[in-house]
Amino acid sequence: MKPKLKTLTLGALLLCAICFSQEKAKTKTTKDTLVKTTEKVIDSVVDGKTIPIKPISPVQDSLSIKELKDHELALELDEKWLEELYSNTLFDTIYKTVSELDYKDIDFPELSTDTLKARLAKLNARTPFNVEYNTSLESVIKRFLKYRRNSFERLMGLSHYYFPMFEAEFDNYNIPLEMKYLSIVESALKPRAKSRVGATGLWQFMFATGKQYGLDVSSYVDERSDPIKSTKSAATYLSKLYEIFGDWDLALAAYNSGPGNVSKAIRRSGGYENYWNIRHNLPRETAGYVPAFLATMYIFEFAEEHGFKPEKPQFHYVETDTIRVKQMITLDQVSEVTQVPIEELQFLNPSYKLDIIPHIEGKDYYLRLPRQAVGSFVANEEQIYGYAKAEFDKREKPLPQFFNADTKTVYRVKSGDYLGKIARKFGVRVSQIKQWNGLRSNNLRIGQRLTIYPRNPSVSSSPKPTTTVTKTVDVANKKTYKVQKGDSLWSISQKFPGISVQNIKDWNGISGTKLKIGMTLIVSN
Repeated sequence: MKPKLKTLTLGALLLCAICFSQEKAKTKTTKDTLVKTTEKVIDSVVDGKTIPIKPISPVQDSLSIKELKDHELALELDEKWLEELYSNTLFDTIYKTVSELDYKDIDFPELSTDTLKARLAKLNARTPFNVEYNTSLESVIKRFLKYRRNSFERLMGLSHYYFPMFEAEFDNYNIPLEMKYLSIVESALKPRAKSRVGATGLWQFMFATGKQYGLDVSSYVDERSDPIKSTKSAATYLSKLYEIFGDWDLALAAYNSGPGNVSKAIRRSGGYENYWNIRHNLPRETAGYVPAFLATMYIFEFAEEHGFKPEKPQFHYVETDTIRVKQMITLDQVSEVTQVPIEELQFLNPSYKLDIIPHIEGKDYYLRLPRQAVGSFVANEEQIYGYAKAEFDKREKPLPQFFNADTKTVYRVKSGDYLGKIARKFGVRVSQIKQWNGLRSNNLRIGQRLTIYPRNPSVSSSPKPTTTVTKTVDVANKKTYKVQKGDSLWSISQKFPGISVQNIKDWNGISGTKLKIGMTLIVSN
């Protein structure tokens, strides 16, 4: 019996060994799977020793489509379009604040309720709006003071430029001058602000309403973005609303939501005509609209008491003037002959969608310039328009000349870049960069790729380690000119009949527009 028992014991041991081997293999497979899944180095302890298990890269399942990639160009175009629609940071902040007001108590001990009541009473005495204290208005004012200080300091800086023109127009139409604060609630003083439903400009006119009140919208021009023309239309519209409702608070509500919604709110409230009594029956955005307007008025009127420090304005309105344009001209061309940066011209002339001022029979279009540039432009109008015409004539050539693969450069946007700076780097125009890349605005983001066809193909987007070669210009038997203080390529070209800016650039190997005093230029071929 003993040998039999021994045989059974060996068999059992063999069976156990097989099972152990299978379990070990199963455990190893589990560990391998874990390593593949996590792709992390796992330390295993065997007999007191630490043995690192290296990660095993996962094998791609040939039948899976877990990683779907979008088309790069199409994705980039989508991003550009979304950025154009929604990148109005300050405008969006104001819009969001107005539409989401909750009127909860705000802890702001710097402004007591008694002090606020006294100041609102002073404000109410000098304006036709109903500026009466209530807890909802107190909540909005304190919310703005606590969370929107930086935004208001930026807006106060911009107001130095926009408010004088608003006040002049409102005075002509007998509109309360405090109505200027409405532009902050509407657009955050952004002339090209566009809402999600298509309302555009400082006063947020829809396309049809803008047309109804005389604002032209074409391929070249959107007068809803023209500060003066749009303000005239807003004044006309507000006058009509006041004529209908006989109350400026209700006129404001109707401006935002339409007269029909205000009439419905009056019916639903049982015939009340005070804004605060019908507010709960108005659309949510309009319910916060008048409180936001009154809170903005309060903050501007008592800015000094609250220690606001407005940003320094880029321009004051009186420092600018307009010129009626007599021939088609681009802001790029104006920038080149006046030495006013393109970004400043775009700020002063926001209604020109393509940075081109057209000349159309029966219509008047104006160029706004800093005062110091107006005199030189007017004194040299004939030469400037001649230069612009010559430039347009050159552009009449077939477009493929711009898309020569040998000269194409792809430039990656860096921190601190803007279109004007990039244009000067490559010796091209801002409008050309926008055309080549399908840009509808001047907004750029770091890392964005721009396709550029530089005038001087030797300019590249990234410097290459090459030997520096100094170009020697042969001036023998050629007429030369020594650059003096205040000279520009255009002013120099005007001193030599028949010579263009491009001639000077080509003859001297210049790609940009910057000149150094004392440098010698060839001015004859």
